[in-house]
Amino acid sequence: MKYFLRNFVLIFFACILSSWGFFAHKQINKMAVFTLPPPLAPLYKKHIEHLSEHAVDPDKRRYANEYEAARHYMDVDAYGIVPFDSIPKHWRDAVSKYSEDTLNSRGIVPWQIERSYKQLIKAFELLDIQKILRYSADLGHYIADANVPLHTTHNYNGQLTNQVGIHAFWESRLPELFSINYDFIVGRATYISDPLEEAWNMVKNSFSQVDTLLKIEAALSNQYPKEKKYTYEYRLQTIDRVYSKNYSAVYHQQLNGMVEQQMKKSIKDVGNFWYSAWVDAGQPDVTKLLGNKSFIQETLPDSIPIKSRALGREEWQ
Repeated sequence: MKYFLRNFVLIFFACILSSWGFFAHKQINKMAVFTLPPPLAPLYKKHIEHLSEHAVDPDKRRYANEYEAARHYMDVDAYGIVPFDSIPKHWRDAVSKYSEDTLNSRGIVPWQIERSYKQLIKAFELLDIQKILRYSADLGHYIADANVPLHTTHNYNGQLTNQVGIHAFWESRLPELFSINYDFIVGRATYISDPLEEAWNMVKNSFSQVDTLLKIEAALSNQYPKEKKYTYEYRLQTIDRVYSKNYSAVYHQQLNGMVEQQMKKSIKDVGNFWYSAWVDAGQPDVTKLLGNKSFIQETLPDSIPIKSRALGREEWQ
């Protein structure tokens, strides 16, 4: 029993420190609901807490499902100096060129976004509220991950540049400290004609910011008093070493709005994809689902099938 509890705690903290952190993922899905037009808004607002709470399900599955990790990132720099000219846009073409194992070892987030999008379309066609909510929450998570710069590089935690810990610093610590001042009004969701292309655009945009966030932190670390860079905070009956609030504030300011920008982009992208899936499903009358008072969150089949061994990140923190 003690062994189980210890591992549960480790998994819990690993989830908190991975892919935007629980806090930001929940905020992104919640705020995306407010981008939706009247035909969809009532249904999503009714289930807004569910969509927010389950925004972190894919992260939880990474520790229970060995196939999940690869769906959250893409090591763009593993594909050479001009990576986006090398990687085929479509999954089958990419598999033919690189093999499925190679792709999964480098991450498959744009293809996972497309897959989850198609699953959401099908759920709308069936007017299956359970699947609509499941795939909406999952899709929101993968889209948000694609908008995190450090999800697009092999140097995802600064381990290659002596900046270990920057992953959770950028996507968890900074939003938790400063997002209270962010403006999350992003406008109305709009239709996306090519979801896969849009997923690739997210990855390209994120990758373009990797060098900037790494260089800014490296320069700051070199000039900041070492004894003031970290502090200790009491969390969930443990004492954790974290980046100090002052150091975080300086880094956040020097990033010039990058974290807020990427969170806002995530919110808008999630809303766009939810709305577009409904349109592509034929704009079914979802008001029929408003009377559903309860439903069971079933275990659904996973997305892009992967061969028999686990591939991708083992940890992010």
